[in-house]
Amino acid sequence: MGEIFGVLAAVLSSALGGTSIGATRYLVASIDPLAIGSFRFGIGFLLLLPLTLLRGDRWPGRGDWAAAIGLGVLFFALFPILFNASLIFTTAARGALALSTLPLLSLVIGAALGAEALTWRKSIGVVIATSGVAVALLSDLAAAPSGAWRGDLLMMAAALCMALYGIWSKALIRRSSPIAFTTMSMVAGALCLIMLSSVRGSFGPVANFGAPQWLAALYLGAFGAALTFYLWAFALERTTPTRVAISVTVNPITASLVGAWLLNEPLRWNLAAGIVAVFAGIWLATTTGRGAQVANAPASGQA
Repeated sequence: MGEIFGVLAAVLSSALGGTSIGATRYLVASIDPLAIGSFRFGIGFLLLLPLTLLRGDRWPGRGDWAAAIGLGVLFFALFPILFNASLIFTTAARGALALSTLPLLSLVIGAALGAEALTWRKSIGVVIATSGVAVALLSDLAAAPSGAWRGDLLMMAAALCMALYGIWSKALIRRSSPIAFTTMSMVAGALCLIMLSSVRGSFGPVANFGAPQWLAALYLGAFGAALTFYLWAFALERTTPTRVAISVTVNPITASLVGAWLLNEPLRWNLAAGIVAVFAGIWLATTTGRGAQVANAPASGQA
């Protein structure tokens, strides 16, 4: 049951990440991506910190501080910088497909480092879910600017950051707690983004913010950072990095549905087909085959 809750938490985390794309697309017209990241993770930290203190959760031990801070810079600073930079060169659809290489990277790196076993069931599930993203974005993948490959590579580098965070943070999360570890990691990344934003003068346009911009920033902080990444850490504590990572294929699906609802973007047949493939792939990669269940079951009459 713990692993099932972990997978469900990862899917919900990725779904919330998809809805955050709408808020980001709205804010990007007012402030630059560095400032958006500063607001998102700065507000997220301010919300998680009192919750962690009130719950009395166990913080990472002193011996884990360097690793927690380093992983925070990797995931909450370098990842959003690479993610936003990639979209300068490529389209959102191609970027979403490149990011969907995350479960494949997690599977291969995790197996190479001995973090989890490489199985045919997980491998096939990852391929099916990633193919589902490609089908869902089929109508948008053809249009690409010159040099889009640069953005695709940057997005794959962002996915690599996310994969390494998922693999390396699992043991640290188990030694502390999901909320406390996420809080410490998030503040490390947020401080990096705030310093970079201050040097670049990225906060200047904030003086002209109205209620809609502040609401979008608060949504990103509360749901796009605090809740999303708490759920991600909760999932990593309970299941394997690949089973968590495969949920990222839900992200572009959710973003497309939100775009259809809020921005009147068209819904096409390929989105429905992609949704079916994504969830079929997630089911295949996160469940155990009947043969394995029989092999793992206790013998008849065994105590």
